[in-house]
Amino acid sequence: MTHRLTLVAHDGTPFDAYVALPDGVAPPDGVGVPSGAPRGGLVLIHEIWGLVPHIEDVADRYAAEGYLVIAPDILSHGGVTPRVGEELFAIMSSPSEAVRTEGQPRLREAFSVMRAPDYAEWAVGALRAAVDWLQDAPDVDGRIGVTGFCFGGTYSFALAADDDRIRAAVPFYGTAPDAEAITRIHAPILAIYGAHDPALIDALPEVRALMAAAHVDFQAVVYPDAAHAFFNDTGARYREQDAADAWRRVLAFFADHLR
Repeated sequence: MTHRLTLVAHDGTPFDAYVALPDGVAPPDGVGVPSGAPRGGLVLIHEIWGLVPHIEDVADRYAAEGYLVIAPDILSHGGVTPRVGEELFAIMSSPSEAVRTEGQPRLREAFSVMRAPDYAEWAVGALRAAVDWLQDAPDVDGRIGVTGFCFGGTYSFALAADDDRIRAAVPFYGTAPDAEAITRIHAPILAIYGAHDPALIDALPEVRALMAAAHVDFQAVVYPDAAHAFFNDTGARYREQDAADAWRRVLAFFADHLR
């Protein structure tokens, strides 16, 4: 079962979220008779393309495994609505080099909001509102995790550093925060990467060292034949076998830490 709701960020601005509920769990408005408790609550953070159908599908997959999932839309606030995100994804996924080249100025303009100094603060605050919602949901009992992809992987790290209610974090090909923020991470982390993702792989040794120095329970899985965005089954970089293996690892990780 799915549900859509509007949350309010710390500055009073509303933003939308997609909610996927496990079978037998009552929706947020209380309609329905629950027959069981969720295995935990998850904040699912979308890629740079926004809250597109692929992310909703991933939310549904987690719900089928028993998790109550909230996937907040934190890019429409900056003008990248799901419709715009799908258009931009189509440009970047085009087999035509000319289409990709011609689309670069539009991409740079659309994503410029994320470089604004106050955007990250707003986004993390909005994600904390999603954690608030899970905290108040019946039967979650504080068993809250976060996961996300690319942009969402980066913000999975950031939320784990900013909110100690997060009990487990799974960033897919995200950029880790700075050394000071890493010292504020208390949740165990399972970080997923493709080896053909140079910037992140080059930074990984330092990330491992900083995590170890901060005593963070940090595991990194690197798929040797995969690139950035290999989990997205709507994109050209999708690797079915690696995505399936990552999915099994992630489910085992959340089952262990959100039990």
